[in-house]
Amino acid sequence: MRHGGLTNSWDVEHSGGVNPTIIHIRPPWPVYKKQKQMMNDLTKTFPFRFPLRRLFSFALSLPFLALSVMAQPAQGVAMAQGTGTNDLIVLPEAVPDPIEPFNRVMWAFNKAVLTGVIQPTGKVYRRVVVKPVRTSISHFAHNLTYPPRLLNNMLVGNWNGARDESYRFLCNSTVGVAGFWDAATKWGIPKSETDFGLTLGHWGWDPGLYLMLPLAGPSSERDTLGMAVDGAANPLNYSSPYDFQFSKPFTYLPPYGYFTAFAGYNQLSDSVDDYVRFSKSEADPYATIHYASGFQRKNRVADFTVKGPKDESTLETLQAVFFTFKDPKFPGLGQTKSVTIPTTKKQLRFTYWLQPGQASVVYIVPGLGGHRLSSASLALAELLYHNGFSAVLISSPFNVEFMENASTAAMPAYLPVDGHDLHVALTEIDHRLESLYPNRLGKRALSGYSMGAFDSLYLAATETTADPGLMKFERYVAINTPVRLTHGISKLDEFFQAPVGWASAERTDNIENTFLKVATLTQNSLTPKTTLPFSAIESEFLIGLNFRFALRDVIYSSQQRNNQGVLQHPIRKLNREALYQEILKLSYRDYFEKLVVPYYREKGLGPDAAAKLAK
Repeated sequence: MRHGGLTNSWDVEHSGGVNPTIIHIRPPWPVYKKQKQMMNDLTKTFPFRFPLRRLFSFALSLPFLALSVMAQPAQGVAMAQGTGTNDLIVLPEAVPDPIEPFNRVMWAFNKAVLTGVIQPTGKVYRRVVVKPVRTSISHFAHNLTYPPRLLNNMLVGNWNGARDESYRFLCNSTVGVAGFWDAATKWGIPKSETDFGLTLGHWGWDPGLYLMLPLAGPSSERDTLGMAVDGAANPLNYSSPYDFQFSKPFTYLPPYGYFTAFAGYNQLSDSVDDYVRFSKSEADPYATIHYASGFQRKNRVADFTVKGPKDESTLETLQAVFFTFKDPKFPGLGQTKSVTIPTTKKQLRFTYWLQPGQASVVYIVPGLGGHRLSSASLALAELLYHNGFSAVLISSPFNVEFMENASTAAMPAYLPVDGHDLHVALTEIDHRLESLYPNRLGKRALSGYSMGAFDSLYLAATETTADPGLMKFERYVAINTPVRLTHGISKLDEFFQAPVGWASAERTDNIENTFLKVATLTQNSLTPKTTLPFSAIESEFLIGLNFRFALRDVIYSSQQRNNQGVLQHPIRKLNREALYQEILKLSYRDYFEKLVVPYYREKGLGPDAAAKLAK
């Protein structure tokens, strides 16, 4: 949990010859001096020879910020309040979701189609139809939708946009060979993307009903009507070489309708792997989509003016978004299997990449709430694998996947329990891999970052007293380890409350503008050289909010399995919105005091459970 404001000094510890070796890397926030010398010193003692510069770039980031979710429309939560000053933090309202159970069923259907149909067929399609051809098909399809874009620009009085779209259509239809080549973009003619849903919004229609459409994805009653009008505005939908016949279903759509479906599949085939990985790595992807994507449908334009001082340390933390795998094929090269955890009798999934021959194996534990398929976890696995190591990923003990399948306690918080559960899971995974790949696994190492580093150090500290049946590691690598957990979680609560620094009259609007900035940035090409346009209050709040959502998932999962009666709303799978709003009122301190302490007091820690847990 080391991020902006938590530490200010280098702290690199290694055993220097003691076996096993413990490498403890704690970078400063921000890093200014002595970085090169410290890297050189570490190179002499570090047991793994992958590029340390990239490792430190990774350690300088808090690898759990998802600025980009999915490039499809949806909307967000209504409000999140909390104890104390949290009551002053009001998030922008969401599109109402009165039919949430139906929408969740539709999301499950869409997820099944993505996972079971589009992803496997997309792999074949990408092999047959090469990338340049797929790109040309997308350009051609986009060029054909010029009429509704022209109409909607005119309906809102955006004459410059109508002119630019006309120039683009003329240029791409001629020089671009019917639109298969996007010559207009090469020549710098700007786009003016719009649709009738946005036009209705410009006229004052705010969405009043959130809809998850089958196959089409997240929408609203406004945008659903907009899609229908856009389709009606395209002349190609009225051109058909055959007449409609009720007895012949293929005549129900004109040729352009079938091409539109094909073009959608063509475009989705390139991004389906990311969507599927997103749906697996998020505890509740439906809620994430519902929250994040609505800001892309706002008619309000983000104000990128940075009002107030910046905080370089928290901005560096946000740079975690840039630490991701470089090879888009890398996640697909891994294999995912499951093991039966003896203490819970449930199946826990893990993902791994093995070298062709015998090689050292690095087990990776993510940060607080991190999933094995998160971008940061995959980036570290790729870094190791490309430097000759086999890599194995497991979800964090604070992640719902681990909690519901490998945890012996209802909720994570007590390190002796969490650490032992993690050690048991790693042992079972190691046994499974050894049985599947005899003589392929060399020396074992355990690496963790952030909270995962804390878990790794705990296993290192208890190695001599652990159950002799549990696996041993030759090396422990701890990256960006929290020092005082209670201080760390207090900073997360403090960051969530950062907008209190704004005047109350402008606070909610400023929060919405922050989200609009994020939504706009995710639609553009970000690079590590991008200067993120956030003030200190904004960057702190984004970090705090991100971890507040992680806490929401932890609390929901724990109370679903062991309801302590703290939450007032019923705990349901298909209707969670009101419950989520209630949970978001709880801070990390509330989680500790209202849920964790009473639970472990009952489990035998006694009246001084709080003191024991805080150690």
